[in-house]
Amino acid sequence: MISLGDVYHVVEATVPLYFAMILAYISVKWLKLFTPEQCLGINKFVAKFSIPLLSFKVISDNNLYKMNLKILYADFLQKLLACFILATAAKLSSRGSLVWVVTGLSVSTLPNTLILGIPLLKAMFGEEAVELLSQIIVLQSLIWYNLLLFLFELNATKESYMIPSSEIEVEQEAPEEAQPKEEGEEEGETRSPRKMKLMHILISVGKKFIANPNTHATLAGLIWASIRFRWGLSMPTIVQKSISILSDGGLGMATFSLGLFMASQASIIPCGTKKAILAMAMKFLGGPILMSASSLAIGARGKLLRIAIVQAALPQGIVPFVFAKEYNVHPDILSTGVIFGMLIALPIALGYYFLLTL
Repeated sequence: MISLGDVYHVVEATVPLYFAMILAYISVKWLKLFTPEQCLGINKFVAKFSIPLLSFKVISDNNLYKMNLKILYADFLQKLLACFILATAAKLSSRGSLVWVVTGLSVSTLPNTLILGIPLLKAMFGEEAVELLSQIIVLQSLIWYNLLLFLFELNATKESYMIPSSEIEVEQEAPEEAQPKEEGEEEGETRSPRKMKLMHILISVGKKFIANPNTHATLAGLIWASIRFRWGLSMPTIVQKSISILSDGGLGMATFSLGLFMASQASIIPCGTKKAILAMAMKFLGGPILMSASSLAIGARGKLLRIAIVQAALPQGIVPFVFAKEYNVHPDILSTGVIFGMLIALPIALGYYFLLTL
């Protein structure tokens, strides 16, 4: 049973994030300490240094040989379902852009587990929940953050080539009423310019993705974790401290960057009330519902099912906002999701917990 002391520990872990956010907000809104260019530089530092090192640390600290496959399968299936549903909804609403799929994926399925989630689930379910949550964070860092980066790069490269969204999505069949082809003209020849352009885009995106520090950090973390827990090796202290000095401040700097962004907006809800409500509904209703379906589908029951559902009700993480700000892809929606998500996350998570224990 959760005590008032447990609730205090959760609040204790969350308040410092708001302190960094408010400090950044005041420094720009009223004190004018940073220019817009300097704010962009701070966010770039977080995206290129702090987050990759934090990802490396998170991945390398988890034993890959003792992962709970059921919780990982459920988490993976939940995100695949979210991608499919959001992509279908975007297409039906005539918004078939990758931007909307990326934004929806960020809002609905990437929880803020490091700060709020660990103390909260530990109070609810004990140390077992902490281990399972850490494994979900590893999967999140390895797959979903890199997927977001790839899609952001794809969107940015597509704009630079000035190609409509429809041409990089699923190729459409030629209309039946199209003019007859010249004799000897091959189907492949008529589409080759578009295919060549698409190939150039994918090659360009692949190069940028491979050069991204987060790609190297997650791969290095995976390799080191495999070696470390296979042979029981330890990282030299000098290397460990060199990584920690930047990674430990990653979440604080990310939240500071969020505060800088909010100070540059005309409203505290820059995306508008309707989009904010939709984002909250996707995260706190859609996320747990999809996780429930995914967990039941792979055979998760009992305590494991309850842990999976409650962790899906955690607020959106700060990392997707940093990436969205770096690529300028709807950071207004993601910033709103972080700020208000953390405010309402505790009562919502407690509500799910009590419902599941009835």
